[in-house]
Amino acid sequence: MSKYDKIAHYQDFNELLTILKKSSNNYDIRKIQKAYDLAEKAHGDQRRISGVPYILHPTSVACIVAQFGMDSDSIISALLHDVVEDTEYDLGYIRKEFGKDVSNIVDGVTKISKIKLYSREEQQAENVRKMLIAMSNDIRVIIVKLADRLHNMRTIECMPEQKRRDKSRENMEVFAPIAHRLGMKAVKDELEDLSLRYLDPVGYKEIEDALLLQENERDRFIEKKKKEILRASKLPNSKITVYGRVKSINSIYRKTYLRGKTIDEIYDVFALRIILDDIKDCYNLLGVIHDLYTPIPRRFKDYISTPKPNMYQSLHTTVIDRDGIPFEVQIRTWEMHQTAENGIAAHWKYKLGFTRIVNNKKARELDANINRIKDILAAQIDTDDSTDIIRNIRNDFDQNEVYVFSPKGDVFNLPKGSTVIDLAYLIHTEVGNHMVGAKVDHRIVSIDYELNTGEICEILTQKDSHPRRDWLEICKTSSARSKIRQWFKREKRDENIIEGKMMLERELKRSNISLTDEELEKLLQFMLRKNKFNTVEDLYASVGYGGIQLWKVMPRIKEEYNTKFKPEDKEPVIVKTTPQKRRHANSGVIVEGMEDCLIKFSQCCNPLPGDDIIGYITRGYGVSVHKRSCSNIPKDLSAVEEPERYVKVYWENEINENFRSTLEIISTDRTGLLADVTIALSSMRIFIHNLNSRHIEDGRAMVTATIDVVNREHLDTVIKRLQSIRDIISIKRF
Repeated sequence: MSKYDKIAHYQDFNELLTILKKSSNNYDIRKIQKAYDLAEKAHGDQRRISGVPYILHPTSVACIVAQFGMDSDSIISALLHDVVEDTEYDLGYIRKEFGKDVSNIVDGVTKISKIKLYSREEQQAENVRKMLIAMSNDIRVIIVKLADRLHNMRTIECMPEQKRRDKSRENMEVFAPIAHRLGMKAVKDELEDLSLRYLDPVGYKEIEDALLLQENERDRFIEKKKKEILRASKLPNSKITVYGRVKSINSIYRKTYLRGKTIDEIYDVFALRIILDDIKDCYNLLGVIHDLYTPIPRRFKDYISTPKPNMYQSLHTTVIDRDGIPFEVQIRTWEMHQTAENGIAAHWKYKLGFTRIVNNKKARELDANINRIKDILAAQIDTDDSTDIIRNIRNDFDQNEVYVFSPKGDVFNLPKGSTVIDLAYLIHTEVGNHMVGAKVDHRIVSIDYELNTGEICEILTQKDSHPRRDWLEICKTSSARSKIRQWFKREKRDENIIEGKMMLERELKRSNISLTDEELEKLLQFMLRKNKFNTVEDLYASVGYGGIQLWKVMPRIKEEYNTKFKPEDKEPVIVKTTPQKRRHANSGVIVEGMEDCLIKFSQCCNPLPGDDIIGYITRGYGVSVHKRSCSNIPKDLSAVEEPERYVKVYWENEINENFRSTLEIISTDRTGLLADVTIALSSMRIFIHNLNSRHIEDGRAMVTATIDVVNREHLDTVIKRLQSIRDIISIKRF
C-alpha cells in the first residue's frame, strides 16, 4: 500500500471546523459557514464521477488549505472555487457577498471555458496563463489551486485513462515545479508520486515493492541510529526530535531509471531527520554526527547559511556507520521544518488577527522570494506564443539550480545551465541591457558561458551598449528572454517590422508561396485574431523581436494557404516536419511499430541481449523493457486491462553497449572472499558498479555484485569464472 493510500480522500464541513478550531489562527467562522452554505446550495444534487456528493470536493480542498495554515479568505475561496465554473452563480455575486479578494482568488482558479482555441495545448496554456496573472497579484491563488489539484489526484481513480494521463503530465510540467519553487515540498512530492503512478504504473510498483521489502530492516536501522545519536548528543529528549524519512518514489524513479542507478546506489533513499530548537544546536549536533560516524567527502551541504531560493533551510550530511552502511542526516529547527514542508504557506503574512512575521529578515526573505516568483510569472504572461508557457515554467522553476556569488558576496540562484546573460538580467533589467561581458573568478568569459555553483561573477557594463538578437538563443531563463524582447519591442519597433517581414517572406519563399501584399495580409488575419494584434505591422514586429517563432506557426500558415489561396494548377504546399530517426536510447532495442521513442530497462529484471524481452508503454517516460519471464509481466496479456500497452521489442543484431546485471553469490564465509571475487572480476576487465558482502545463517556469506556485461553469453562466462573460486556454493542472477 502506498503511503498516499492512507490519506482520507474526502472530508466534510464538520472536519473542516475541527481543523479550524484546533488552529491558533483567528478564523471568521461565520463567514466560512456562509460560504459553505452557498456552495452546498449551488452544487445541490451534483455528484462526482465516482458518485459521491460534489460538495465533498470543495470541503476537502478547504481542509487542505486550512492544514497549510492559510487565512479565512483562502478557505472561503476553496469552498467556492467551483461555484462560478459549474453553477449559476457568477463572480459578481461572489464579490458582493464575500469581497474582492475572494472573487479574485476564485476567478484565478477558474478555468477558461468560453474562448475557442486552436488546440488542447493552447487551451491548457491559456488556462495556466490566466492562473499566473491572478497569482502574480495574489499568491493565494496558486495555493488554493495546488490544494484543488492535490485532492483531484487523490480521487482520480474513477476518471477515464486519458484524463488521468493528461492531468498527471500537467502536474509534472506545471504544478509540481511551481510547488517546488514555493517551497511546498509535501505537495510537490505527493503530486509527483501520484502522477507517476498513472504515467508509469509498472515502474512505480517496482520501486514501491522494493521499499516495502526494505521496510522492516529500514525501521530497525533508523531506530538503532536514533538511539546512538540521542545518547551521543547529551541533549534532553525534550530538546531533540529524531525520525526517519523515506525519499519520494518519483525521486527514486528519476535516479534509478533516468540515471541508470540501482536503489542500493542511492545514499539518501532513507535518511534521519533531526529537529532542534535553535540554530546553534544544529551546528553543535553536526559535529557530534561527524564524530560518531565517518562523513563522505563532498556530501555536506549547508542550506542554513545559504538557503535555497524557495527558503528551504537545513544541514545535509551523508555519513557511513561502523558497518559500512551510508545514510543521510538532515538537521534543522522547527521553524525550518515548517518552511521545508509548507514553504510560503508556512510564512504567510496574514490579515489582521493572524500571526504576523516579527522577524524582519525573514519577512524580507519572504517578500524577495514572492517578488522573484512574480518576475518569473510576468515573463510567462508577456509571452506572445502561449504554448511556450509550459516549457518556460519547467525551465525557470528547474529543481536543479546553481548558486553564484557577486563580488560583494550576494548570492544569486539560477536554473542549471544559465549563462552570464541570465545573471545580468536577474540582477537588474538595466544591467542586462547594458552588459558587454563578464568575469568569472576574475577571468574574462564568453557571453554564452554557463555558470556553476560557487563561482564569483562580475557583470561588465557600458552605458551605450544594448542587447543583441542572438542573446535570445543563448540565455536559459524565460525572464531574460522576455526582457530582451521587451527592449527590442520598445526601442526598435521600425527595425522589428522590417526584420519580421523579411523573415516571414524568406519562409514563404522556401515553401513556394507567392502572394501580393493584400493577399498576404488576408492570409495572416487568423494570426492577428489569435494574438489580438491590431495591424499586420504588430505581427511583423512580434516576429522581428522574437515574440512569435516562425517555425511554430509556418505549418498553420501553409494549411491556411492550401485552403484559401492555392492556385488550381499547383500542388498543395506540403507541411514538412522534422525527419524522424530511429533512436536507440542507450539500448540497442527496436520497438515494433515505433520510432524515436525513449527506451529504459526495468530494474526488476535487468534484461540482457539474448533474453526474451517485452516492452511496456509507460505514460510519458517511453517504453520500459522487461524480460518476458519477469514477475511484473502478466503471463496472460489478453486478461490485463490495457493489453495494447504491451508491445513487441527485440534486440538489434549489433549492439555496442554495456548492460548492468546483478549477481547474488552464496559462499562459505571466510577471510579474503570479497578480495577473491574482486580479483576475478578485475582480471576479466569487468567494470564493477557495486560490490558488498554480508553474513547469513549457517556460516555462509552473500556477496552482491552489480557489474557491466555485453550480453547473456558474456554473463554466463563471468559466472563460470566466478564458480571456480574456492568455497562458492551458488551464483544467481537477479
